[in-house]
Amino acid sequence: MSHTPHELSEEFPQAVELMHKLKLEDAHFARLADEYHEINRAIHRAETLVEPVAEYHEAEMRRKRMTLKDEIARILTAAA
Repeated sequence: MSHTPHELSEEFPQAVELMHKLKLEDAHFARLADEYHEINRAIHRAETLVEPVAEYHEAEMRRKRMTLKDEIARILTAAA
């Protein structure tokens, strides 16, 4: 598959090491990161028409990704 935009390492390049550490030590953070990765891939597949979805469903997935990203950002800020 081609490059998938919005990966966490691109969204938070300054926190790559911290994210790796948190994935190993914090089960909640690891679950959020996995969920973000899954929804991000699903959005990419929808955008590239590999797995097309209805517009409302794609918009809902985007909202979910933003919510996950906000929660991940809060955890990273608190852990830094």
